[in-house]
Amino acid sequence: MNSLFSLENRIALITGASYGIGFAIATAFHRAGAAIVFNDIRPELVDKGLAAYSEKGIKAHGYVCDVTDEAQVNQMIAAIEKEVGVIDILVNNAGIIKRIPMHEMSAEAFRQVIDVDLNAPFIVSKAVIPGMMKKGRGKIINICSMMSELGRETVSAYAAAKGGLKMLTRNIASEYGKYNIQCNGIGPGYIATPQTAPLREIQPDGSRHPFDRFIIAKTPAERWGTPEDLQGPAVFLASEASDFVNGHVLYVDGGILAYIGKQPD
Repeated sequence: MNSLFSLENRIALITGASYGIGFAIATAFHRAGAAIVFNDIRPELVDKGLAAYSEKGIKAHGYVCDVTDEAQVNQMIAAIEKEVGVIDILVNNAGIIKRIPMHEMSAEAFRQVIDVDLNAPFIVSKAVIPGMMKKGRGKIINICSMMSELGRETVSAYAAAKGGLKMLTRNIASEYGKYNIQCNGIGPGYIATPQTAPLREIQPDGSRHPFDRFIIAKTPAERWGTPEDLQGPAVFLASEASDFVNGHVLYVDGGILAYIGKQPD
């Protein structure tokens, strides 16, 4: 059974994995036996990531790259193939969110979210697929979202991008399944990360943030998720255990999407 979930002799690229969800997934991949490669957009973030991996005893390979820039991505993939090897597993994790009411959001801000959250996974996937085709195997995991299925106030660009990423996931699965390449998504629920920290701040009167209370009430598990909650699903989708799972989005949300919510008192 352990061999089904082993990532021994696999090279994994996790984008934007200096911290947070990407870092948690990368550390799980390392424990399963994979060599870890990551990128970030600024040198100081790559250095921060390398230090964090080193602290955990992980020898990671870090690259500075803007994943929305096709030329930079192609250069990075060529460098990885030369210095580490051909990529077996890609996790398109890098992403941003801008919480702005749609009628107040500029087209430029909307395009920026689409560029990072949808165009970049296309660009990076496109760059690694030829190597996977030659190997005759590959795993692509796109970090989707519950916003791939639901809408909510102030996240029009993010929801549009993540909905598009869900369909890109299905299309990669459809187009490259014959090459033994599986492309699936993980749809996290609300995860306790630095990005969501403002939504969990204790209020001046000692009460929980209104959004924090809302999420707890909407989640059957009655808690926020942690980056570690995503580790098992990610290892599953990266391993031979999921070789006949393709075009699927696995929602790791504590049950939110299955739950209509509590009846008001």
